[in-house]
Amino acid sequence: MIRLEKRPTPSRAWALSTPVIAVILTMLAGGLMFALLGKDPVEVIRIIFWDPLFHERFASFSRPQLLVKAGPLILIAIGLSLGFRAGIWNIGAEGQYIIGALAGASFGLALYPSEHPLIFPGMIVAGLLGGFLWAMIPAVLKTKANTNEILVSLLLVYVAEAILASAATSWLRNPDGQGFPGSRNLARHPGTDNPVVVDQLGLEGFAGGFFDLAHYGVFAALAAVIAAYVLFQKHLFGYQIKLAGQAPRAARFSGVSPARMVILCLGISGALAGAAGVFEVSGPAGQVTIDLNVGYGFTAIIVAFLGRLHPIGILFAGLLMALTYIGGELAQLLLQVPAPAIQAFQGMLLFFLLALDVLSNYRVRVGREAKA
Repeated sequence: MIRLEKRPTPSRAWALSTPVIAVILTMLAGGLMFALLGKDPVEVIRIIFWDPLFHERFASFSRPQLLVKAGPLILIAIGLSLGFRAGIWNIGAEGQYIIGALAGASFGLALYPSEHPLIFPGMIVAGLLGGFLWAMIPAVLKTKANTNEILVSLLLVYVAEAILASAATSWLRNPDGQGFPGSRNLARHPGTDNPVVVDQLGLEGFAGGFFDLAHYGVFAALAAVIAAYVLFQKHLFGYQIKLAGQAPRAARFSGVSPARMVILCLGISGALAGAAGVFEVSGPAGQVTIDLNVGYGFTAIIVAFLGRLHPIGILFAGLLMALTYIGGELAQLLLQVPAPAIQAFQGMLLFFLLALDVLSNYRVRVGREAKA
């Protein structure tokens, strides 16, 4: 008989090694899945994890893409980690990302064709505010009506997607677009574009070319990692977040207001997701389209847990997930691996991570439980 026995204290060794073991198990299970699809599993895994960084033919194109793909994932995951640490489950970052993108794009397009240098900063503020206000809906409902923030924030994603479709086909549609859905191209208009910072500084090829396409969103993500690290290590609010998650009763006795914690964690999380949306719509995406959202808000949940809700861990987890995005696209192109198989491969990472996390708090025992 196999049973789980609760540990007196969570295993730190398991907690630290779980992400590595989860990645290895994902490779094994994913390799089996690719083999069943008739593909060479070793070649697919090599293309996903190795070729984007080191293949002489693809690395020069793929390396600069890594930080661009990782930027929004890291920015959103940093915000999510605040709430998750406090026991507040924001599953709707995808919706906050969409609303932030729409708010920022609307601000920029309202001032079109002005090229004033303050328009882009204004778009960022609008995106932050849009994501913040969208996150306030589950926050206020939870604090005033004790609703479940998981369900409310998740359902709001579908509302946000409906608003996005409406914007792309009607009120933000390009009047010069000959009837096609989609807004004006923000990335091609001075004032509303999110430029490549390295081009402005003349530092092409710096650090192996990884920064060659880095826009302001990438640097905002790196700044968020540093700010979150300082918050958790040095600031009273970071301590209160950890206390609220680990010992809610003790947190209340020490003066931490649960309602204030919900408002702040969901608000910061939503604002960062909204900012990620602005950087994406004014940079790599370029315009408001029906398929603007590509699942960054949901993938960021995997990134947050894979990084153990630690800012430095989230940085590396974001880079790893970005690598699977870029490598997955290469595998689709070179070996015709189906896109759903790549998405399933990425999802396996969260599955194994959560499954192995059980062993941090429980140990496996074989045999009957001794009676007291």
